[in-house]
Amino acid sequence: MDAKLKYRAKKIKLVIFDIDDTLRVKNTGYIPATIPHVFESLRKKGIETGLASGRAKYGVVPELAALKPDYFAMMNGSLVEDKKGNIIYDNPIPRELVEAYIAWSQEIGIAYGFMGAEAAAISERNDAVQETIDIVYDDLEINPDFYQGKDIYQMWTFEPNGFEAILSEELAELKSVRWETRSSDILLKTASKATGVAKLVEHLGLKPENVLVFGDGLNDIELFDYAGISIAMGESHPALAAKADYITKKLEEDGIYDALEKLGMVETIRNYPQLDLANAEGPIATIQTNHGDLKIKLFPEQAPKTVANFVALSKDGYYDGVIFHRIIKDFMIQGGDPTGTGMGGQSIYGDSFEDEFSMEVFNLRGALSMANAGPNTNGSQFFIVQNTNFPYSAKELERGGWPAEIAALYAENGGTPHLDQRHTVFGHLMDTDSFAVLDAIAAVETGSQDKPLEDVVILGVTIED
Repeated sequence: MDAKLKYRAKKIKLVIFDIDDTLRVKNTGYIPATIPHVFESLRKKGIETGLASGRAKYGVVPELAALKPDYFAMMNGSLVEDKKGNIIYDNPIPRELVEAYIAWSQEIGIAYGFMGAEAAAISERNDAVQETIDIVYDDLEINPDFYQGKDIYQMWTFEPNGFEAILSEELAELKSVRWETRSSDILLKTASKATGVAKLVEHLGLKPENVLVFGDGLNDIELFDYAGISIAMGESHPALAAKADYITKKLEEDGIYDALEKLGMVETIRNYPQLDLANAEGPIATIQTNHGDLKIKLFPEQAPKTVANFVALSKDGYYDGVIFHRIIKDFMIQGGDPTGTGMGGQSIYGDSFEDEFSMEVFNLRGALSMANAGPNTNGSQFFIVQNTNFPYSAKELERGGWPAEIAALYAENGGTPHLDQRHTVFGHLMDTDSFAVLDAIAAVETGSQDKPLEDVVILGVTIED
């Protein structure tokens, strides 16, 4: 992503989202799991959020309403409200234009619909209605006279296959915005998402440069021209994509999160497998020793090359008969060197290989980490953290930059945080029996260079893929 765009992002105070096929897949209702995180992260940074859509506020599905956006620029900007329902901008279609539109629709023989502030209705139900608006609004009332006695902000065409309705000269104050093959939004020429958002921005005392927008369709074009930063979804109309400052991934590929994370506007989502080992994805290794078994969940997502090395060596029998050559109680147990000296061992890559540091795994008590002789010197040697005597509080670790959940686990169970980002963590003990074996091994009597007086031997390592 362009550095200049990241700089411009520092001025953003309001993020506006289209709904259909931007926040939510229109045809399936799918909403990425990252979307709540996006809204919460923006809120924490003091950045306000809004929805700008051809939908009405009553057409916002519960899952999106639960995100608690601050503002709603609905019906293509014809009605703008805050989250408490206070109206910021109100631009209904004059009654005579509504009646003229109805007469035109009846003359050319198409179904039509209306959108009021509180509800919507259709003139009839047919194939075009079922293929378009029924997906957005479930079971709308059939009422050709719905407009009587209420403000109408937007109308619809519902057209036969292969037919595109062109507004007559008598309807010159209206415009047609295509949103489906068989349907268009009909609204005042002065109405647009851009107009509604501009009224909101003026109300907030902001400037266009303070606004970032996400969209995917033709009814977002004017908004893209207006906003300081415009981001098109991965599958957007080509005309809109041509106007975007950035084209992100598809909606289903967490496109909104991807763009905002790259701009530094939302917190990076972290997966901490050590907090939920039972559900963490990865192979299970069982290190069989003459003191019992150590059952370990491996972390290929965080340390793919290291896990591949350990798994391959284990399956080849490389560790069979190898001792834990260095044991320090209240610290760790170290093994994996066929020479038993702490000076040997080789990786499957032939030479030393690089560290794989991650801010998702840590040297907590029970962590499986790579031993090394400095940066990027990994071979075959590993250690398991045993320390229980922890001198820091969770708050101290948080102030040092550790995630709150990890800091709490360190304070509760122990570990060696000073080794984080110095040794690759690639697995963790899975059960109480394994911790009992770890503590038993750590308690053996040792001599010079912390080598056990009686060998602690790896009998073999099995891998469950």
